[in-house]
Amino acid sequence: MKISIFGLGYVGAVSAGCLAKEGHTIIGVDPELSKVNLVNKGISPIIEKDIGEIIAAAVSNNSLSATNDSGLAVEQTDISIVCVGTPSQTNGSLDLKYVRRVCEEIGQAISRKKSRHIVVMRSTMLPGTMADIVLPVLEESSGLTAGKDFGVCINPEFLRESTAVYDFYNPPKTVVGASDELTANAVLELYANLPGPKISTDLATAEMVKYTDNVWHALKVAFANEIGNIAKKVGVDSHDVMNIFCQDTKLNISSYYMKPGFAFGGSCLPKDVRALNYKAASLDLNLPVLTSILQSNKQQIENGIKLITDKNKRKIGVLGFSFKAGTDDLRESPVVEVIERLLGKGYDLKIFDENVNLASIIGANKDYILNQIPHISKLMCSSIDEVIAHSEVLVIGNGDKKFSQVAENASKDRLVIDLVRISENAIKNEGYEGICW
Repeated sequence: MKISIFGLGYVGAVSAGCLAKEGHTIIGVDPELSKVNLVNKGISPIIEKDIGEIIAAAVSNNSLSATNDSGLAVEQTDISIVCVGTPSQTNGSLDLKYVRRVCEEIGQAISRKKSRHIVVMRSTMLPGTMADIVLPVLEESSGLTAGKDFGVCINPEFLRESTAVYDFYNPPKTVVGASDELTANAVLELYANLPGPKISTDLATAEMVKYTDNVWHALKVAFANEIGNIAKKVGVDSHDVMNIFCQDTKLNISSYYMKPGFAFGGSCLPKDVRALNYKAASLDLNLPVLTSILQSNKQQIENGIKLITDKNKRKIGVLGFSFKAGTDDLRESPVVEVIERLLGKGYDLKIFDENVNLASIIGANKDYILNQIPHISKLMCSSIDEVIAHSEVLVIGNGDKKFSQVAENASKDRLVIDLVRISENAIKNEGYEGICW
């Protein structure tokens, strides 16, 4: 494949060298003549393990060259990959002037081409940038229609400085968000020989994936450091702790707990987060990440309540109010808090949970219901149908699969608010709304 790569900085230089090594013909494009001249001499414009040798070999066998003539580069290639910088501004927003400028140049160039061209954005950009800036600028400058006359996609990179070449050839995943299937397939073909899953998705999802990855990595660093700060204060080796922690690939280093939904509750998580924060405070430690966990959890409860009250309906049904499906444990259940708040606002409620039955539960849970939340016990119904018949809005509070059909039957006459994503089949139904989707 003949590929032009715009921007010969860190990502662009690595992508250019590695794609050339894979057998593609690469033209690097950069407005800085110093970078262009270095590449044409077979010298890497960046310091990165192994890339110098790769670029030297690619230039030597005529699979890599560089220019500052963007029009010529587009004319002589089938795909343009944009790797220009998107630096942060003082308010946290991105400076997209380089993206705009390159899109204008590429758009003007493809307007003169007879063959279909593909534009691949590899620069890191916030969700919505493709739709709000990249596509409009390309279409305006070319006079053509994206997805029809030319292809557009975003292909986020997952390269770490100092290991970028290794990361290029060993990606955790390859993600392509494209304007059309033809474009997605063509770009994915560039990485056909690389390991890892190949994922085709829409433009905004691909944009969001990159930020989700990087913010998660930042959060992991901050979390580990705060655990380390507590561990040191109490005389524990933090590396021993985290080495043991990381051996749990079932819950700790896994996809578990990583699906957006409602707030956490139960007898362990809220209590233990509070206790560790108390211990940190007693040690005079300031731990912003750990202290924000319960605040974030509380905000999700507020979000759920607002979602319900914004419907302007007074008759509310709640299906599932134990803190998770398959248990009768109501301790610190976020759904119980929602019920209590709605009652306080004068809403007419009926609730159902198969596992919470006064006739069968015993011990602490029964005592909790009768003594702590007796007003809620009076709202309990013996069947799902009884709650449905009462309600204008149905709230699905936990993941009991018996509630799937309720969500799938959502309509404008009986709204469903889903706090757990109980059914993928319900998502596009009129009258259905999820808390995070």
